[in-house]
Amino acid sequence: MNQVKLLKTKNNMKLKDKKVAILATDGFEKSELFEPLNALKNEGAQVDIISVKEGEIKSWDGDNWGETISVDKLVDDANVYDYNSLLLPGGVANPDLLRTHDKAIDFIRAFFKASKPVAAICHAPWLLISAKVIENRKVTSYHSIKDDVVNAGANWVNEEVVVDEGLVTSRNPKDLPAFIAKVIEEIREGKHEGQVVNA
Repeated sequence: MNQVKLLKTKNNMKLKDKKVAILATDGFEKSELFEPLNALKNEGAQVDIISVKEGEIKSWDGDNWGETISVDKLVDDANVYDYNSLLLPGGVANPDLLRTHDKAIDFIRAFFKASKPVAAICHAPWLLISAKVIENRKVTSYHSIKDDVVNAGANWVNEEVVVDEGLVTSRNPKDLPAFIAKVIEEIREGKHEGQVVNA
């Protein structure tokens, strides 16, 4: 009986046979990595933590360092063709550190070139700005970087989740339920021809 139940559960997994990359480094917002990670795994996806450093990376949780997570692969060794989608958690330090690494920016751009879904929450749209993939896109972000997003040529809106041709964005941890639901939906849909690099 348990085997039948297990089989049914596996068949109901929305992201079975999908592989997702989460790009992060020290200072990622704890909830913005762990909650999507757990949700994606619960739907059957294989998830790799990609970073610019080996070993473990530390989260930021409230006013202090929080839980760590092991890095599966360095961004130098990661290939866009191994993944169906890319997720970018926020936090202030995390995207600010990542945007100084050319390989990290190239990795993000590669997903847009391949028309694959990308999700960014909170301060992570900073990475989209550096990757030059945000111009003429409808997006949201943490309110403090609104000017940066607008100056990069995007159409910024104040909504809990925004989807534009496979690009999913949200504002903050309170938006995570809506963000995660849309991320799962976009990964299931697959490639989006409108998901392109602008420059």
